[in-house]
Amino acid sequence: MSSTRRSAASRRARVDAEPSSTLEIPPQFRPLLFGHPALDFGMAMRRIFQLIVMAAALFAASGDRALAQSQIPALREAQPEPKAAPVRRPLRAGKAARAARLDTLYEALAKSPNQAIAKIVEAKIEALNLQSGSATADLLMVRARSMIEAKDSKLAFELLDSVVEIAPNFAEARAQRATLYYVTKNIPAALADLRVVLAREPRHYGALTGLGVILQEIGEDKRALEAFRRALAINPYLDTVPDMVKKLEVQVEGRDI
Repeated sequence: MSSTRRSAASRRARVDAEPSSTLEIPPQFRPLLFGHPALDFGMAMRRIFQLIVMAAALFAASGDRALAQSQIPALREAQPEPKAAPVRRPLRAGKAARAARLDTLYEALAKSPNQAIAKIVEAKIEALNLQSGSATADLLMVRARSMIEAKDSKLAFELLDSVVEIAPNFAEARAQRATLYYVTKNIPAALADLRVVLAREPRHYGALTGLGVILQEIGEDKRALEAFRRALAINPYLDTVPDMVKKLEVQVEGRDI
C-alpha cells in the first residue's frame, strides 16, 4: 500500500516537472488577451484564434491591393493603342484649282503646234468640263450622253433637265442640252442654253461653234462669222470650222466691198 502511494506521488512529481504541452501565455499578455485573470483558458484560445484570423485577413487584403497595383501598369500597357486616323484620299480639285488648270489648258490649246497635240489638250479640257462637283449630277450626265448617242431624245432630255436642276451652274449640261434642242429643231431653246453656257465659260469653243451654226441657219451670217472666229482663236484645229469661216468671209466681207 505504501509502495502504491509512493508510485502515485512519483508520477505526479514527474508530471509537474515536465513542460506543459499547452500554449503558455506570458503573464504580461494575459490581461490583454483574457481581459481578466479569471477568464477561462477556452475563451483565451478563442480570442487568439480570432486575432490570427483577423491578421490573416488584413495580410490577404494588403496582398490583394499590392497585386492589383502591380497589375495596373500591365493592364495599361495591354490596352490597345488608338488607331491612326484613316488616310483620306484628296477630294476633287476645288474651283480655284480647276479654273487654274483650265486656264493652262486653254492657253496650251491656242498654241498647239499641230492637230495631234491639240486633240490631246481638247480631251483634257472636255474631261474637266464634265466635272460638275456633284457625284449625282456627274452620273446622270454620263447616262444622258449615252442616251444622246442612242438617239433616245426623250430620256436624254429628262436626264439633262435633272442635271440642270441639281447643278444649275454646270455649264456642260446646258451645252449638251442645247445640242439636243438643235437636233430636235427647238432653236429658241438651243439659243437660250448657249447664251447661258457662254456667259459662264466664254472659251467654250463647242458652244461658240454651235452658236455660229444656228446663226448661219437663221440668216445671221455676220454674227455667225464672229462666233466661228472666236471659236478658232481658242481652238485653231476645230474640224470644218475653218472652211465655214472662209465661206462666210466671202459672203459677208465681199458683200460689204
